[in-house]
This record gives sequence, structure tokens and C-alpha cells, in this order.
Amino acid sequence: MVRHNNVIPNGHFKKHWQNYVKTWFNQPARKTRRRLVRQKKAVKIFPRPTAGPLRPVVHGQTLKYNMKVRAGKGFSLEELQGAGIPRKLAPTIGIAVDHRRRNRSLEGLQTNVQRLKTYKAKLVVFPRSARKFKAGDSTPEELANATQVQGPYLPIQSEKAPVELVKVTEDMKSFNAYAKLRLERTNKRHQGIRLKRAAEAEKEDKK
Repeated sequence: MVRHNNVIPNGHFKKHWQNYVKTWFNQPARKTRRRLVRQKKAVKIFPRPTAGPLRPVVHGQTLKYNMKVRAGKGFSLEELQGAGIPRKLAPTIGIAVDHRRRNRSLEGLQTNVQRLKTYKAKLVVFPRSARKFKAGDSTPEELANATQVQGPYLPIQSEKAPVELVKVTEDMKSFNAYAKLRLERTNKRHQGIRLKRAAEAEKEDKK
């Protein structure tokens, strides 16, 4: 049986793995059901878009993702004010609002204000009552031409910075980047004492 000073064999082979295998065969039917639900919802909310409320363009968090843009939770109150949209009106016309968001950069604020203005220009507002038109409702001509938007509207696209190609010159080849960095570090380190010495020398010259 067992020879030498080895571990005693104790194989765990009866694990009843058939009890832990999960199978499902309802995926094709669920796919059909989801599609039919989407169609019913589109008919129910017509002529509103099916993609939900308009979201702002925000930058991702952390150093890893902050160069990428994505859809945020909602527009800030400052952005709504810049676009001339009251904060209570915004949710009623399909604009998501996030009162906690703060605008940290002017570029982000301007981007989202322009996004709101573009949406406002394309928006068609149906009256609550077909006989009674109120201020802010679209004209009958616009209502007649209104269509339901399928899929995302005003999609967020990340723009890539253009790459400019230059010809490598002899000056570029001979440039020693490491030595330049060392020199600038040294200059920064000695800047304070050099300024102090220059001030003292100027003081001595005035005497």
C-alpha cells in the first residue's frame, strides 16, 4: 500500500458535482419578452424618446479614467441657469437634474450649457390638452412633424486630439533631455539662495 514517509492518499472524488450545475433554457424567450416590453413602452410614452432623460457630459473619476467622458446623473443648477431652463421645468421636459453636482471647470459648464441649448432647440413640447395651448408648447406645425427618437439622442462622443507630425531635425537628435532636466532641477533647488545673494549684492552696491 503506502511506502515511505508520504502523505496518506485521501482523494475527494465524490463531490456530486451534478447538483451544482445550473442550466437555463429561457434565454431566447426572455429576449423576445424584453423586446415586446420595449415596444409597448415606446407606444405608451409616445412621442417621448425611449432612451430616458437627457444626461450631461462628465469626466470619469480618478487618474485612470479622467481623460474619458461619459453620461452623468443630471445637470447642475448652474448649467440649467446658463441655458435659461427653470429647475422645476427641467424634469417635465426630459432633462435629468442633479442638484448636488458642482461645476469645477468653465469648459465643462460651457459644454453642458450648449448641450442643453441644442436639446431645447430640437425639443417638441406637446400640450397637456389638445384644445388648450399654453406658453412653451410647440406650434401645431411642429407637432404634426414630430417623430419619436429611437435609441440615444445627442450621443456623447469623446474627441481625440489631432496628432501633428513633424520632421526630426539635427537639433532634436542632439538634444540631451536628461541633462536638461538635471540642470533645471539644480536651478530650482538653488533659486532661493541665488535671489538672496543677488539682493544682498544690490544692497552692498547701494552703500
